[in-house]
Amino acid sequence: MALSVKPYIREISIADEAEIDFDSYPFTIPAVRDMGVIEPHADVTFFVGENGAGKSTLLEAIAVAMGLPSEGGSRNVHRAQQDVSSLHGCLKLVKSFRKPAWSYFLRAESLFNVFSYIDEVGSLKPSKHTRSHGEAFMDVILEFSAGGLYLLDEPEAALSPNRQLAALSAIDQLVKQDCQFIIATHSPILLSYPNAKILQFDGSGITEVAFEDTEHFAVTRDFLNHYPQRLKQLLADD
Repeated sequence: MALSVKPYIREISIADEAEIDFDSYPFTIPAVRDMGVIEPHADVTFFVGENGAGKSTLLEAIAVAMGLPSEGGSRNVHRAQQDVSSLHGCLKLVKSFRKPAWSYFLRAESLFNVFSYIDEVGSLKPSKHTRSHGEAFMDVILEFSAGGLYLLDEPEAALSPNRQLAALSAIDQLVKQDCQFIIATHSPILLSYPNAKILQFDGSGITEVAFEDTEHFAVTRDFLNHYPQRLKQLLADD
């Protein structure tokens, strides 16, 4: 029986030998301090939670620990690392016996800088700067190749709802080609991916939740089903 190559990242935890100052960032974030052992899904794992809950902080640390640039891109992007937390140096990653054929950290907030670097070194024509932010973001996802490990930080920030649906389809095609995704998101569209593991970051640590139990699903459904009443409540005069 052949051994499964996925997940490429099997476990994520704080290394026993790590020297940690629990009074300093990022260990002041409850979900980081009490993260325990995370076992990512072989296909798709989502990090969800409020702003500041630690999901992007952990995703960045995983990327840097995997040798990817903190601003995003593949290992071929040789930009100076931006300021990052110390978390990457404290992580213990248990990996597959086989390395992914390709790895990429897709970060919405700094993708412009990555495209500028690519223009400078002349490795990609035409320039991604000739595309809208959402189009360029989608282009990158569509250029992902089989057997890859892909870390996406809030991809919905650049994508319209229709493009989020297209991204969902692209992710599914890549999963069928031995790809693994870890995605920090607020998008209920992306979170609907079947059989994904959804990890909730909050004040009690990190816990697995079902799609329909996420705040993202509940709030979106409630608002769309009752938006006249909700708008009246939200915009009421004091």
